[in-house]
Amino acid sequence: MPEALETLWRALPNLAQDLAVTLALLAPALLLALVALRGQAPWPLARALLIRFRWTNLLFVALMALSVGLGAALLSQERALRQAAARAADPFDVIVAAPGDEIRVLLSTVYLQPAAALPLLGPEALRAIQADPRVSLAAPVAFGDSFEGAPVVGATAAFLDRLAGPPAEGRPWAATSEALAGARAPVTLGQTLAPAHGHGDAAEPDAHSGAGLTVVGRLPATGGPWDRAILVPIETLWELHGLAPGHAPQEAGRLGPPFDPAYFPGAPAFVLSGERLADAYAIRARHDGEGRMAFFPGATLARLHAVLGDVREAMSLMAGLTQALAAAGVLAGLVALARLFARRFALLRAMGAPGRFVLGVVWLYAACLLGAGCLAGLALGWASAGLVSAAVSARIDMAVSAALGWPEVQLAAAAFSAASVLALAPALAAYRRAPVEDLRAG
Repeated sequence: MPEALETLWRALPNLAQDLAVTLALLAPALLLALVALRGQAPWPLARALLIRFRWTNLLFVALMALSVGLGAALLSQERALRQAAARAADPFDVIVAAPGDEIRVLLSTVYLQPAAALPLLGPEALRAIQADPRVSLAAPVAFGDSFEGAPVVGATAAFLDRLAGPPAEGRPWAATSEALAGARAPVTLGQTLAPAHGHGDAAEPDAHSGAGLTVVGRLPATGGPWDRAILVPIETLWELHGLAPGHAPQEAGRLGPPFDPAYFPGAPAFVLSGERLADAYAIRARHDGEGRMAFFPGATLARLHAVLGDVREAMSLMAGLTQALAAAGVLAGLVALARLFARRFALLRAMGAPGRFVLGVVWLYAACLLGAGCLAGLALGWASAGLVSAAVSARIDMAVSAALGWPEVQLAAAAFSAASVLALAPALAAYRRAPVEDLRAG
């Protein structure tokens, strides 16, 4: 694309770009309609064929609708998953952890996926973080315990306020014996619980049997994995594991920062924030080194999506193949139908109807079926999006909300144009048939 055209294209609003792409995809079908139907009036006969073979036509439309609906559902769900993952990472501006695998830290910290214990950041890291004037929020987080399958996470009140806001029910915690429930955590207000050490089959249910944590509040829904978590002061997890409480003895009972490096037992990760975007970049640069690893979760997630880009391509290829098979089935059926009413066309030709008229009737008839199938497929994809999203959300602990957008509309437009071009095959077959042979065969 010439530089001037590229500049003009980039200057267009997103809506204008989407409309232009959709019209470009529909252009082959529109051009074909102009050529095939110019100077003809095939609609009355095509309409009669649509009514006469309505049940067979409905079968063809349903076949095309299923293929387009499946393709739209695949693309919309893949996009919804990426958006849900990005929303879950939004509150985490910068994550600081011990040097290692960013993706592993991302999955453990943002998405609370059980994993092998992460190395701890100790007092030196705490000193550097608390001495950085650009850091407005420094929240150590700790995990590794669970209760009835829900992760028990240690954090600070300031971070939870950033993550979800004040409790929707109850009150914030005020002591190490209190906990807050995520919006979908399997506990009730006022319930007393003892977390297990570890997750799943490897959990040790009696490791903290003496702990009595009372749920005093429930946080609003965030749409992310933390909605299933049970949140406690990070000092609570330190105490449960027999570690120092993060504060000097004379400050017994204190919760949250500033922590005393002399009594800081370590944390697998810190979540840091600054007042401005420039501060976030400076914070990442300052704490990426000297025994620490700092990264933007969003950037790491983008790289992960790039690595998994083949999944989207595979979904698109699967959708394209499904539509090609459906279109081939519809066109094969149309060829058979065209043979069934070949005698009617022969009579029309004998009465003086030009061959182009027969071609226009068959092509218009096929285009109506294919267009109806594509539109019905979009409607089917839209109707099923909510059901599929609910099932996916329940399995991955994130609020996934799929909706049809321009990519799905463009998918249907491309399918319609491609099938319309292929529909020339039965139309040309009817055009080339000799009327005398059809009349004799009848």
